[in-house]
Amino acid sequence: RWILVGLGARDALTTERARLAAHAARARAGELGAQRLCWELPHHVGDDIAGALVEGTLLSAYRFERFKADPAGDDDDTGRRLEALVVSAHHDVAGPVDRAAVLGAAQNAARDLQNRPANDLTPSALADRAAELVATVPGLTFELAGREQIERMGMGAFASVAQGSAEEPALIVLRYEPETRRGPLLAIVGKAVTFDSGGISIKPAGGMADMKFEMSGGAAALEATGAIARLGLPVRLLTVIGATENLPSSTAVKPGDIVRAMDGTTIQVDNTDAEGRLVLADCILHARALGAERIVDLATLTGGVVTALGSVYAGGFWNDDDFGDAVQRAGALAGEPVWRLPLHERYAKAVKGRYADLTNSPAERKAHAISGAEFLHHFAGDVPWAHLDIAGVANSSGLDYIGTGGAGWGVRLLETLAQGLAA
Repeated sequence: RWILVGLGARDALTTERARLAAHAARARAGELGAQRLCWELPHHVGDDIAGALVEGTLLSAYRFERFKADPAGDDDDTGRRLEALVVSAHHDVAGPVDRAAVLGAAQNAARDLQNRPANDLTPSALADRAAELVATVPGLTFELAGREQIERMGMGAFASVAQGSAEEPALIVLRYEPETRRGPLLAIVGKAVTFDSGGISIKPAGGMADMKFEMSGGAAALEATGAIARLGLPVRLLTVIGATENLPSSTAVKPGDIVRAMDGTTIQVDNTDAEGRLVLADCILHARALGAERIVDLATLTGGVVTALGSVYAGGFWNDDDFGDAVQRAGALAGEPVWRLPLHERYAKAVKGRYADLTNSPAERKAHAISGAEFLHHFAGDVPWAHLDIAGVANSSGLDYIGTGGAGWGVRLLETLAQGLAA
């Protein structure tokens, strides 16, 4: 059987249009009960189009069925039958197709982590996934620190978020140092709050179930690291993920408490629901202590960035134009676009504390996404750093080939960025 998909004008064919076309074909093939799908590539298209068709097919076929007793009973599940994908072309596309297959699998693995409920994906369970990657992907090494070690290392900001939960927090550190390596030591830092109730500053009940997605940055960081190692990219890589729950309890951090980050900076916790920046502050400092020469962090940090950019762009902030341009270019190439938002000393003044060096939540809500970025900027210091606020794109992003639930956003961008730095 043949499925014909209109791609529009040849000069307007982009990788994103190819992913959408792949979804249309995959969905129709599923309706027909197809178990194998073969893409006959249009003549004279680039390798990027071949890769995008593979990515779109794999991402479209994804289903999260971990907790379903009878997944086959879903009448609207048109992707469960796809068992094989073949690509037919007039030139050798094995390289881009293999790369796209690795990236599609990694992005879907990140979606699996995102979609797991918080009672299943605890910080310890995320650490178990990191250990699984290290055991199966050559070249990766793994270090894990729990509550006592986090406190001993002076990570008072991270520890303060974790103190409200009985679940053990996890500081996850992965390294990838291939024999042939080029470029600066790239650090990927991910926020992995596996459930965020808001703490004492508790969130409204409506929508709280989706607060399991507050670990989306950590999921992307982890699975992108695995993909980079699987592809054997010649880049030095350090990944730091801070995993914890943020819950209210008799031991939870309270509004007005003052905590101390790894570098001695004191922070007044004026809102316990601004917890992600506390975790990231110490993780960024830890990456710097381990020798990071470039840092990119991913976090579902603020609702403000959703108001500004919706679910189309991630918000990007950086202190170095060359590195920021590389991040933005990687996003454009990967189909995960980033829109730059400003940093400015007047915004930085907003996070100055009244009783401590900094506040985690300024009294005025103006430019909330920017003030959150300025808070992190303080801890990045002089290291070229980029912050990606992915709150609007991390889940249910509105893309047809993603659908609802976790999007795995950032996996493709991070791999593309690493590839560029190693060039």
